[in-house]
Amino acid sequence: MSGAVVIGAGPGIGQAVARRFARAGMPVALIARTRRTVDEGARALDATGGSPETGTTTAAGAEPGARVAALTADVTDEAALRAALDAAAGRFGPPDVVVYNAAIVRPDRVGELSAQGHLDAWAVNVVGAHTAAAHVAPTMARRGSGTFLVTSGMPRPVPRYVSLSLGKAGVRALVSLLDQEYGPAGVHVAAITVDGPVAPGTAFDPDAIAEHYWRLHAQPRAEWEHDVLFSGRTDG
Repeated sequence: MSGAVVIGAGPGIGQAVARRFARAGMPVALIARTRRTVDEGARALDATGGSPETGTTTAAGAEPGARVAALTADVTDEAALRAALDAAAGRFGPPDVVVYNAAIVRPDRVGELSAQGHLDAWAVNVVGAHTAAAHVAPTMARRGSGTFLVTSGMPRPVPRYVSLSLGKAGVRALVSLLDQEYGPAGVHVAAITVDGPVAPGTAFDPDAIAEHYWRLHAQPRAEWEHDVLFSGRTDG
């Protein structure tokens, strides 16, 4: 088992997904923009037996052998993101599953954000996911198996979140393109569309949402889904 990579491993969905895959006994590589975030992510797994600085720990509650790697990269820096993915593969082997959870979430209406601001948001919300997929999916395809999951949202455009609405529409288009390109070779590509504010103890508890990531990864090929809408804790 080569493990999971979570890109955008901050508090909330990213760390919840990391916990879920670690609980299944999988090594998990956490990638975020800052060292503090990935170190806190490793500690959030209640890691023991190592140091986040060195990148290998054993997660409490995981099966024996589950480990955590803490890596830093800005998803808008193509070389840095590819290097982090290479480092994760060097540590644990080519990943079984990659989760892209990075996004810029901020309110902005039509005309409020500069053109550069839109480009910056698009770089995180869409281009980073494309970079990650382009780096790992060909290896998955050659192997004949693998999962690439993207956190989505905004199932309907919302005027007070223009850049995010555009970005999440782009993510869904990207997922469709990646499925067409790599799905026939055995790569399961899917988006998890979260239709609400994520917070522990609510209908949008990150641990409840994380179960969908695991479910998608574990799905038999005949049952693959490609866009799961999470609209509350009672979703199946």
